[in-house]
Amino acid sequence: MATLQAETPAAARRRIWTLAWPIILSNVTVPLLGLVDTAVVGHLPDSRYLAGVTLGATLFSFLYWGFGFLRMGTTGLTSQAVGRESDSEVRNLLGQALLLAMGIGALLILFSNPLITLGLWLLDGSEVATSLAAEYAQIRILSAPAVLANYAILGWFLGQQNSRVTLAILVLTNSVNIALDLLFVVGLGMTSDGVAWATVIADYTALAFGAWLVARQLKLLQGRFLRERLFRLSAYGELFQVNANLFLRTLGLLFAMAFFTSRGAAQGDTVLAANAVLMQFIMLISYALDGFAHAAEATTGRAVGRRRWDEFGTAVHAAAWFSLVTAATAALAFALGGHYLIALLTGLPEVRETAGEYLPWMVAMPLIAVWSYLLDGVFIGATAIREMRNSIFVALVAYLPIWWLARAFASPDHENHALWLAFLAFTVVRSLVLVTYYWHHRRTRWCYRMDDEATPRIPDRSC
Repeated sequence: MATLQAETPAAARRRIWTLAWPIILSNVTVPLLGLVDTAVVGHLPDSRYLAGVTLGATLFSFLYWGFGFLRMGTTGLTSQAVGRESDSEVRNLLGQALLLAMGIGALLILFSNPLITLGLWLLDGSEVATSLAAEYAQIRILSAPAVLANYAILGWFLGQQNSRVTLAILVLTNSVNIALDLLFVVGLGMTSDGVAWATVIADYTALAFGAWLVARQLKLLQGRFLRERLFRLSAYGELFQVNANLFLRTLGLLFAMAFFTSRGAAQGDTVLAANAVLMQFIMLISYALDGFAHAAEATTGRAVGRRRWDEFGTAVHAAAWFSLVTAATAALAFALGGHYLIALLTGLPEVRETAGEYLPWMVAMPLIAVWSYLLDGVFIGATAIREMRNSIFVALVAYLPIWWLARAFASPDHENHALWLAFLAFTVVRSLVLVTYYWHHRRTRWCYRMDDEATPRIPDRSC
């Protein structure tokens, strides 16, 4: 194999930025849709419609987040296939991911009644809101195959280092959704059902657009779809293994977030609202950090496929540079202007005051969480998914006892500080586990390059 020249650090940073900015911009469009949904339904004469849509939308946020592995797993495996220059494998990974996504989507529709009933029971809304949310959910579930197939398509394109597709698809989806919201609710007088149908149509529109983009990309790839890769269960072994571990990891993360929310709610509406405001800051940070993590998935995955660990290290350093600058900027912004930012999100004096009391936790959070975001991207690219799964469950083992102990020793007025301490500890442990795995693998598994067949294991200078 001929010697390949690794990218310079400056070139790697340019590549990371080129991949990251469309993802960051597309992430920003997500809350915009939520704001429009809220504004449209919020102007209806009865507030119960807003409560129903909010409850139903929350249900689907959790449901679809749980199947995010379809995007992440496809990105990691595709980027490695790109690194191996195996067009046939890139093509067949798309076929497998789409068949898996459509199959799961069909099952969600088939079992929609018990799933919706259970989900709304867990969310514990009022009787009227739950009834409207159930009507909304029965319509919204029809888009499950399209939503999951879009995950697979986005992951496939990102694995080929084409992140602009993400921006194009999400902008189209949200634009169609917003236009149909206005048409159905404002123009045609529909209520929460109009919002649900707008989302379903937008999701299938995005799928049609994504399919057109896929068809164009397939013309550039050699090889063909192989029946034995698509229709033999044994051929899905690697995809199932990667996605199963990602699913377990996501369940653990969902539990950590749900526990935090429920313990905050137990302390009263003011504390719950204050925590929700501060969690919006975490979501804001995640829009940027996710962009650099996704870029790391594509670039490190390609390096793994090529077995170029010098290139791997350069990609990690480039993504880390952007991630750390972003995290430091966020921490500084919270330290200097946190109270002003809180005031932008709520006009309630008691919520402002309560959120300001816990603001120091938000100053620390970006500087610690940055490592878990970054290394999640690295480990997805390297398809080291068991390590990601383990980091979540080891962190949970620390999270719950620390909360219990801190709560036991804290006064009632400081109970929420105990909760934030436990959540920060969860983030610290998760980051430490991932960092430990990373340094171990960089000295063992991720430390050799192949220059030719005669010398297949040469220690890489970047290790």
